[in-house]
Amino acid sequence: MFPVCVSGTGALTAAVCLLLSRFSSSSPPDPVPLIASYFGTKTRYEEVNPHLLLDPLSVNRSVLKPPDTERCSPVHITAVIRHGSRFPTVKNIRRIQQLSELLREASGGSRGSGGSGDWLQDIKSRWVTWYTEDMDGQLVEKGKEDLRLLARRLSALFPSLLSEENVRKRRISFLSSSKHRCVSSVEAFQEGLQHLGHQEVQYSHQLDDQLMRFFEHCRGYVDGVEKNRTALAEVEKFKHGEEMEGVRKRMAERLGLPHHDLTPAGAPDANAKSCDDDGPDDVIVDLVEAAFFLCSYELSIKSLHSPWCFLFDQRDAQVLEYKSDLKQYWKRSHGHVINGLSSCPLFHHVFRTLDKAGRPRRSSDASPEPASVLIGHAETILPLLSLLGLHKDETPPTAANYQSQHGRSFRTSSIVPYAANVVFVLYDCERGARLQLLINETPVRFPTLPDEDAPLYRDVRAAYRHLLDGCTEHRGCDGRHTEL
Repeated sequence: MFPVCVSGTGALTAAVCLLLSRFSSSSPPDPVPLIASYFGTKTRYEEVNPHLLLDPLSVNRSVLKPPDTERCSPVHITAVIRHGSRFPTVKNIRRIQQLSELLREASGGSRGSGGSGDWLQDIKSRWVTWYTEDMDGQLVEKGKEDLRLLARRLSALFPSLLSEENVRKRRISFLSSSKHRCVSSVEAFQEGLQHLGHQEVQYSHQLDDQLMRFFEHCRGYVDGVEKNRTALAEVEKFKHGEEMEGVRKRMAERLGLPHHDLTPAGAPDANAKSCDDDGPDDVIVDLVEAAFFLCSYELSIKSLHSPWCFLFDQRDAQVLEYKSDLKQYWKRSHGHVINGLSSCPLFHHVFRTLDKAGRPRRSSDASPEPASVLIGHAETILPLLSLLGLHKDETPPTAANYQSQHGRSFRTSSIVPYAANVVFVLYDCERGARLQLLINETPVRFPTLPDEDAPLYRDVRAAYRHLLDGCTEHRGCDGRHTEL
């Protein structure tokens, strides 16, 4: 666990934060729950990059991979970043409260036989819910630190681009979703870039939901997926399958609850309700997930190894992660073509920015914009990565093939944890501009150009020509599900 510093407004505060971060890195990290890497979109960034638990400012410069045969220098980055760790939303807070009431009512009954140590007693008698509805998805202090530290690491990786001077002279553009957790994140990122300054932190971001919450403005997506009762059919089937039934049964036994308290009455009628409506069966499933994510929230918010973490073993965690991945796959990723097409506005924005930064210039021309930082959501990043063709397994995940999906590429726990980031690095090289992709600070090759870490930018554009020419905010989003 590293110390959390409040927003720095001067050199002294920044120096203290740096000293504390470095001092804490010499101490062993707090114990991490065995199931910590299975929380899907509620996973800590440190589970993807565990070395950050030892040193939150460590930077591996070898991730930059321009060709050794050319002289290259980075001239621009565009970074699409998810907000940091947050509180549960109101919907999940109410589920946590419902779960707490269920256990309180049962606390006078029999004790679970499957528990070990004091964790079961802690859950049933000593743990008290502290989540209140006014928290509603707001960024927590740890989430602010996620973004400050990410900014520090990226500025160390790209010192000429993410420099404090470039920030103060407003050469870097910052865009954000209007959601408070994203606004707090873009502010924290700017604080991280200005950590050595002697002046007050200056914020210069703009809000753009058309770009960062494009999924709300794409009619083809809203009608075809969001409001479509059958779009998440695989998720509904898995909820009532044998794997989830096993998790419910083991959870009931460990808590000493009657099995029927956590057992759905029967498989639902797929046409009876919208995918986003909660029927009695969904409430049961949601209580199981509420218990599972309590471990996640307490870890990501307070760095605590909560007693709730002992309620699930690795087998349970893998099942619940798969259920979450099914939802994200069919709702935000490769499950439906329109999911990726909905991100066309962001896709075009990224490439227009890269085009402008890589354009040949005369010596008298102004320098290109060194960086563009865009703060959004997991729902912002997943469709974009899908449009780029990333994390697409040969066999789609379904309710029926769980056992064969353990080696799948599409794992949201590793793709979109809190503070997930997709960084497009544009190099000026002898043979021309080159582009490299980093996902969560790790090099990833473009699927259509698998032989190079940093292919020529013109080759990248050629590989995505069909999208650059045909992927518009109207095509697909006007209700016509045209595959490009």
